[in-house]
Amino acid sequence: MGNKGMAFSPFLVLLVVFFQSPELVFSAVNYTRYRQVSSLRLARIQRHLDKINKPPVFTIQSPDGDIIDCVHKRRQPALDHPLLKNHKIQKIPPQMPKGMKRARTNSAVDGGGSSIDGRKGVWQMWHHAGYRCPKGTVPIRRSSVSDVLRAKSLYEYGKKQSRRAAVSVDRRVDAPDVDRGNGHEHAIAYTSASGEVYGAKATINVWEPTIEALNEFSLSQIWVLSGSFDGADLNSIEAGWQVSPELYGDSRPRLFTYWTSDAYQASGCYNLLCSGFVQTNSRIAIGTAISPISTLQGNQYDITILIWKDPKLGNWWMGFGDNTLVGYWPTELFTHLSDRATMVEWGGEVVNSRLNGNHTSTQMGSGQYADQGFGKASYFRNLEVVDADNTLTSVQGVSTLAENNNCYDIKSSYNAEWGTHFYYGGPGRSATCP
Repeated sequence: MGNKGMAFSPFLVLLVVFFQSPELVFSAVNYTRYRQVSSLRLARIQRHLDKINKPPVFTIQSPDGDIIDCVHKRRQPALDHPLLKNHKIQKIPPQMPKGMKRARTNSAVDGGGSSIDGRKGVWQMWHHAGYRCPKGTVPIRRSSVSDVLRAKSLYEYGKKQSRRAAVSVDRRVDAPDVDRGNGHEHAIAYTSASGEVYGAKATINVWEPTIEALNEFSLSQIWVLSGSFDGADLNSIEAGWQVSPELYGDSRPRLFTYWTSDAYQASGCYNLLCSGFVQTNSRIAIGTAISPISTLQGNQYDITILIWKDPKLGNWWMGFGDNTLVGYWPTELFTHLSDRATMVEWGGEVVNSRLNGNHTSTQMGSGQYADQGFGKASYFRNLEVVDADNTLTSVQGVSTLAENNNCYDIKSSYNAEWGTHFYYGGPGRSATCP
């Protein structure tokens, strides 16, 4: 039923790492670069795991190796946050944005796309096990010692690199905070920083991009932002899908969330790897693998994500698919976002660690450039924002940005079916991206 109380030895941990590595698509040498782990470090890791792996009511073994713990919703990690000591889980359903409509399935500009989130039954790998979490519990992916050992340190486990190092002195005031200075590259669409935004929505198709190195990732997400890009007070709420061998130990695309209230410095984390995000859904496990996924010139599968501020209680909710509530980020966690957002970004991000001095071959999206279009390139469609009246409106115009079009690019457009949408992505290292 769990790993609490187990005595770990360096030998045991190294065995765990060794037997997981063949699942990955990149070099096992990169993956198994661990030195012998001291018993003191293991004890620190285990104390941390005891904090985030809450005692389960029921446990489900996923076919992909994940362990899903069904934890009573009042014992989930979120409520350990010092700002949430007196927080009571929101029981009153949030006021859904006006203008919500059921996403059409089997529809696309140039072909047929199916919504994963509209499927009845399996769309996350752990659903294949045939079990569900009991009523009153929430499914949480269990973290392991080997998960932590893949991180640079225990402190950095589950955290993104700070974006402060990426700020460019000549960046336009209304431009997003992206730059290659910290090894991150993007292909994104964004709204103006001068607006008042209370949420954002999009439908994203899901792929399995290849990753070159353990410490690299490829993701596709929505950012809801407020605060200063140039300081330490940037607030960000994020959700989408990502492939991150360092975080998860494999190359599968997974549903993820992230939040920070201090520009990725000390606050926030991925998924439920720290206190903060309050999960309310008993069927969706954040951080678990998505299935099925899109294939080149084959079936296209997408997910719909909505992030918006409940006008009654002020919490930022995450919706998935057709009006399914996943959970929320309490307003107490934030400074600027306790009021509203000022910018939204949609798009892809990769880490380029430049092994051997070359650009990474880590793919963004499908690994195809934007001009390849439907069935080959990755897409975001039906971009929408929530206004001060809690109404969803189609984004009429977006700016786009890609730091290096030879490696990853983006192309936006508009039509009646997909509204404002864009294709994006690329292969990384190639003849035109050395």
